Amino acid sequence: MANVTVRNLSDEVHRALRVRAAHHGRSTEAEIREILEAAARPPERIKLGSLLVSIAQEAGGLSDAEAEKLDQSRDRAPTEPMSFE
Repeated sequence: MANVTVRNLSDEVHRALRVRAAHHGRSTEAEIREILEAAARPPERIKLGSLLVSIAQEAGGLSDAEAEKLDQSRDRAPTEPMSFE
């Protein structure tokens, strides 16, 4: 895991972090990790798969007959590993 050092943090911010951590029942370090995690990976972020599904739905999607035809046309031959020789 990576380590991060934060320099020149004001005493007021450090004190607020300690209070917040105590309020949540964890260490200051654990509280900072939680804050960074929430900022970097918010739960409302759009995930690629969900975005692609919504685009397909907006475009009208595929009918059952179209999906069946597409499935029948798929190449079902086993794939071979890539050769670098």
